[in-house]
Amino acid sequence: MLKLAEQKRVVERWRGLDKQASDFAELVSLEDSSLEAEIESEVEKLASRLDELELEGAFSSEYDSRSAILSIHAGAGGTESQDWAQMLMRMYLRWAERRGYKAEILDMSPGEEAGVKSVVIGVNGDYATGYLKSEHGVHRLVRLSPFDADHARHTSFVLVEVLPEAEADVDVKIAPDDLKVDVFRSSGPGGQHMQKTSTAVRLTHLPTGLVVSCQSERSQRQNKEIALKILRSRLLELELAKRAEERARLKGKRIAAGWGNQIRSYVLHPYKMVKDHRTEHQTSDTDAVLDGELDGFITAYLRSRLGEEA
Repeated sequence: MLKLAEQKRVVERWRGLDKQASDFAELVSLEDSSLEAEIESEVEKLASRLDELELEGAFSSEYDSRSAILSIHAGAGGTESQDWAQMLMRMYLRWAERRGYKAEILDMSPGEEAGVKSVVIGVNGDYATGYLKSEHGVHRLVRLSPFDADHARHTSFVLVEVLPEAEADVDVKIAPDDLKVDVFRSSGPGGQHMQKTSTAVRLTHLPTGLVVSCQSERSQRQNKEIALKILRSRLLELELAKRAEERARLKGKRIAAGWGNQIRSYVLHPYKMVKDHRTEHQTSDTDAVLDGELDGFITAYLRSRLGEEA
């Protein structure tokens, strides 16, 4: 049923584009010079939509059409890296907003002085995983540190992980006996209620050793539901990795998440440049990128994958 629903969405998108093209053809046939500006605008819209649908040919995985769970983890470097993690969090939230996706912070561990140690964001919408998989890897920032009294140049690293959202009891089944549940008091900001009661939840999946915790909500039940959602996606990713070992082409080219394998560099000093090391796509408009204008990088990545075997 999931596959059928997805195929119906694909057909509806192409039929919608076909109808737009037909309506546009009728407009052109009127040969009215006063409609030139409107016709130009429609041409741009149609071309942009066609481009987007063609890029979906780069979505090689059956899970690319799913909503995504995006995790951001600060690397070594303390406050500097934690601030960079928060900058990336804002960047992805703004990108999701621009695309019309619903983005929700599922869990967040704040930094000691500034920024965040880690954050998990749910991005809900068609093909969120397909688009965001281009972001999976290490992101490097070079800038003059606002936290350094000498205002020296610092390099920071943050790991971004992208997982497809797993369907409960369809993609992943978790037996109650395989789950260890611990509750504890939330740490960090959150009000007296979160501080005084044991609302935070830690789930340990005994067969794999995976551990997921959530403390962002006020109730233990809500935190458990979110932790289960994240755990299912991590278990699905494990399953995909196993399949990839048996059949290396399952998800196309996989990106190593080691700290020495940054996929993109964001340089704010001594010059301004954002450069993707996989596609060589780059821009000097760093402010726009950090404000969520990522489509150029995502499109370049997807185009580089067109024609690759799924």
